[in-house]
Amino acid sequence: MLNNAQFLTVIKESFETYLQVGTSRSTAKLKTLHGHIANDLQETFGKDFRILSQGYGNGKEASINGRYYPKNVDITVSHQGIPVAGYGVKFVMRNYSQNSNNYFENMLGETANLRSNQVPYFQVFIIFDKVPYYKKGGEFSRYDVITEHNMEKYIKLSMDNPDSFLHSPDKTLICVVHLKEKSNNYSFKNDKEYADYYRSVIGSSDLITYSNKIQDNFGNGVVLNDYEKFLSKTKNIVIGKMK
Repeated sequence: MLNNAQFLTVIKESFETYLQVGTSRSTAKLKTLHGHIANDLQETFGKDFRILSQGYGNGKEASINGRYYPKNVDITVSHQGIPVAGYGVKFVMRNYSQNSNNYFENMLGETANLRSNQVPYFQVFIIFDKVPYYKKGGEFSRYDVITEHNMEKYIKLSMDNPDSFLHSPDKTLICVVHLKEKSNNYSFKNDKEYADYYRSVIGSSDLITYSNKIQDNFGNGVVLNDYEKFLSKTKNIVIGKMK
């Protein structure tokens, strides 16, 4: 199973795929990330469980019946052919401020749909502490610098009792990571220059590290920058609900 340092390497692999593909909309950047998490979940839960995900096993996502509609889930844990948990994975690499509320609202909706049907649901949210923001056409505009203000809604969510609020994930992993800069406060001209530079230094051992910009003011619902702890806690939740 990946430890926290090794999980950073997987995040870097996902970022490298994004740089090669050239668009954040492609699912290719997530296959390696989903696949590694799925493999670790298989090891965590054991042979009596089956894990379904892109990048793992047959390479296909599974659909879980929600209260209102079936949902294709990034990673599904099943037992004796029945889905017993789902994991959603989001890695934000550009234009966060434009989409931040949509990300959050979509997460609440998909969580409520599944948890209302008594299926435990977990979220993995990965974001750079400085996210490039591009205008239409790829021209660099600014950096969205992630601060505690951006995390306020997640802090509030982390305080919820999931048994009372079905829109709250049973547990959320938030990874805020730092991407080494070309130079202090350097601004790239466009997304091509950004991609060209990071492709050239992708092998740097210190390219991606866990960020220390966000204080851990989260409640029990969120695990910050601790992948190993998140997997352990989610397994305990699933097994507890199966009893």
